[in-house]
Amino acid sequence: MEKHNHPNQKKVINRMSRIIGHTQAIKRMVEEEKSCEEILIQIAAVRSALNNVGKVILKDHMQHSLIEAIESGDEEAFEALDKAIDKLLK
Repeated sequence: MEKHNHPNQKKVINRMSRIIGHTQAIKRMVEEEKSCEEILIQIAAVRSALNNVGKVILKDHMQHSLIEAIESGDEEAFEALDKAIDKLLK
């Protein structure tokens, strides 16, 4: 894979660090036998946070990589984006 410039790299890394901490907290909740309702609420929060990180990365891609693809007529870039969106939204 080629290296890729991510304009919001620091923002994504910070969000991912928080998500990692959150998932570790969920693991502790399970170990401490917290209620299923509390755990499910936290899982939903992590899922939402991951979706938001995906949106940030997708917007970066659309604002930068796709502009280059349009200018150069790179059809493969559009196909790759379509596949990535499908995977993100599964």
